[in-house]
Amino acid sequence: MPGTSATPEDTKVRRRLELDNAVAAELSGTQDEVLRTLESDLECQIWLRGNILTLEGEAEAVEAAEQVVREVADLVGRGHEIAPGTIQAIRGALRQHESPSRVLEDVIWRHRSTKVAPKTVNQKRYVDSIRNNTITFGVGPAGTGKTWLAVAMAAAALSRREVNRIILTRPAVEAGERLGFLPGDLMAKVDPYLRPLFDALHDMLDPERVVAHLEHNVIEVAPLAFMRGRTLNDSFIILDEAQNTTPEQMKMFLTRLGFNSKIVVTGDVTQIDLPNDQRSGLVTVGEILSDVRGIDFVRFGGEDVVRHKLVQRIVEAYDEHQQRLAPELRSASDRRSA
Repeated sequence: MPGTSATPEDTKVRRRLELDNAVAAELSGTQDEVLRTLESDLECQIWLRGNILTLEGEAEAVEAAEQVVREVADLVGRGHEIAPGTIQAIRGALRQHESPSRVLEDVIWRHRSTKVAPKTVNQKRYVDSIRNNTITFGVGPAGTGKTWLAVAMAAAALSRREVNRIILTRPAVEAGERLGFLPGDLMAKVDPYLRPLFDALHDMLDPERVVAHLEHNVIEVAPLAFMRGRTLNDSFIILDEAQNTTPEQMKMFLTRLGFNSKIVVTGDVTQIDLPNDQRSGLVTVGEILSDVRGIDFVRFGGEDVVRHKLVQRIVEAYDEHQQRLAPELRSASDRRSA
């Protein structure tokens, strides 16, 4: 049972929690990294001596910290390893009145030491949307796991034989979809544009398995222009960097959908590389298809960034800068996406 006592400052409380030894070991982690993350995220002071955890701070912060610690204890009891990112995931879930274990225990793919599961509530919604809808759009900033989770879901679907192949595509905007001037065969030409998809694939599968799948067209990686005129049956299809499609390309791509297939479209509308007078297909499609049954849009924010903490700060700083734009610059930005 926790004990509570008043500190010299009337507004602060101190609470001591007796932890299971396994929970105490997970919280101490490597050089107390998890404990320090907990302290910085929850705005109260935390000490761990043996298996006694002491929380001190404003009553609300101490109460929130105790709730997180109890969730950590529950996850450790279920066999989870606790990392600094786990603390942030627990906090995010609790803020949105979601069960942290429900989010973090939804393991969608395992490969050797790699275990892929949602780390935020929005990522969980994204994964559920892919399961339950034929077409899912994941829209949000870099580092929110849009492509990573989509490739993991594709690998899982292929392993369960729910689909016969995985198709990964991107618009090759920098080369204007005209890749002939680059040296080498098709794979060499498109490699600079599709490398992030290859990287995700190699995280999910053994390199030799990826090579064999590519050779037998079980996995196909191609620029968006090569999708024209096809009907894609029994496939898990991922369109990455969709903010760089034109409305016409987006329509062309979506109408490639065949029987027993799923489509996942990912993109970030703040990173459009199209000419200023060209509207993004990812912006347009949200207006056209938002109410169509079987199609879902999941929108990520800075709170869903699961890369290095600095990436989240960068995203937040750019968002704040966008809000401070002078009216004339904001108008120009609006015209670009209008």
